[in-house]
Amino acid sequence: MSLIKGETGDWEIVLGLEVHAQVVSNAKLFSGAPTAFGADPNTQVSLVDAAMPGMLPVINEYCVEQAVRTGLGLNAKINLRSVFDRKNYFYADLPQGYQISQYKDPIVGEGEIEIDLDGGKTRTVGIERLHLEQDAGKSLHDQHPSQTYVDLNRAGVALMEIVSKPDMRSADEAAAYLAKLRSIVRYLGTCDGNMDEGSMRCDVNVSVRKPGDALGTRCEIKNVNSIRFVKQAIEYEARRQVEIIEGGGKIVQETRLFDSGRGETRSMRSKEEAHDYRYFPDPDLLPLVLKQEFVDGIRASLPELPDARKARFMTEYGLTPYDAGVLVAEKETAAFFETVAKGRDGKEAVKLVTGDFFAMLNRRGLTIAESPISAEHLGKLLDLQADGTISGRIAKDLFVAMEETGKDPAVLVEERGLKQVTDTGAIEAAAKAVIEANPDKLAAYKAKPTMFGWFVGQVMKTTGGKANPKVVNEILKKMLDG
Repeated sequence: MSLIKGETGDWEIVLGLEVHAQVVSNAKLFSGAPTAFGADPNTQVSLVDAAMPGMLPVINEYCVEQAVRTGLGLNAKINLRSVFDRKNYFYADLPQGYQISQYKDPIVGEGEIEIDLDGGKTRTVGIERLHLEQDAGKSLHDQHPSQTYVDLNRAGVALMEIVSKPDMRSADEAAAYLAKLRSIVRYLGTCDGNMDEGSMRCDVNVSVRKPGDALGTRCEIKNVNSIRFVKQAIEYEARRQVEIIEGGGKIVQETRLFDSGRGETRSMRSKEEAHDYRYFPDPDLLPLVLKQEFVDGIRASLPELPDARKARFMTEYGLTPYDAGVLVAEKETAAFFETVAKGRDGKEAVKLVTGDFFAMLNRRGLTIAESPISAEHLGKLLDLQADGTISGRIAKDLFVAMEETGKDPAVLVEERGLKQVTDTGAIEAAAKAVIEANPDKLAAYKAKPTMFGWFVGQVMKTTGGKANPKVVNEILKKMLDG
């Protein structure tokens, strides 16, 4: 819990999130029009999407499957009977004059998400519901000095609105919830989670109260499109509400927008109530009735989700909760790590992946899919260290060579003569030469044994870093103490 210090004492933030997640589907919710991002304006619009007279919606079964799959991934109740309603409002980019949504009878009921917080703590956030609805089009205000253009490509695209319970108490908790939800839908393949493309958008409900008091009046901040902006919007809005209340004013229930340039929220319109939308069952769509076998079949096809994978990584590879959490946050990262770690020392694998490998990706601005070093090659690098072919120092140089060439590390070892020297005769000769060339250092060692490291460094330097460090230590110990 994060409390705000006000002039009259501490205030508690109460948060609930409504996340609009675009369903991964090649066609829209009620038409066969395509859904590809970035197409030319108004090139992905069917007669149904444009609300031409006499056009009737036909539900996309795959979108229903995706909603059920998401509900199961949220440990939620799947309602075998749900109803599509008309939600009436009038925008230029909503050609029907209503949105087909779900109100009293959604496809998914209550569920929950476990979020990961600092210090290894976890918290459960309740899910109120998930319902299917169609997206509106998009009004473009920057294409002409005096006119607004309308692009209907997005009109009719399937959305899952995932509504949380007001269980979060800080901006950090809201950020953790959104990150976890994004991770889950990406694992499931039901939403790509690309907030910068608008396929995942968030409405944030913020209110404040004195700890233990009844819930305060909430304001809704619409369409926040990044986790960072969600945190900034919450922190600003909560402080704004505290200042108003402490100044003797009252919070007005309203819809607000977040101005990311100024880092502040501003009023958009008074908050509508459900009756303002005049919901009623859509007369063109029958109630959606699912068979239990349909739901069970989807449940059987679910992938291993982040929480289960995290627990397995901790057990199977001996990882800390933090390291396991970092690795499973993205499906691609978890799969990459598992390829590197399979049959190898898990702790060495996580050190390499989260250390040098992540640093390389960050430095070059690459995703895992774009990495010049494959998971298979990274695993082989660990094998070469484990069997004594290369030393830890050579491994560092070899990693750089792998980054530059994309080659198999075993091939690079042969090409560049990087194999570790384990021949005791060669190492003994190098050690003897170092000792004989530095009698003053030998005398210093006799007086101060901590000089031992200097001799190890010189032998390693003489052998170009290729000598087996363990053998070097053993031979020098005998020679210097003999």
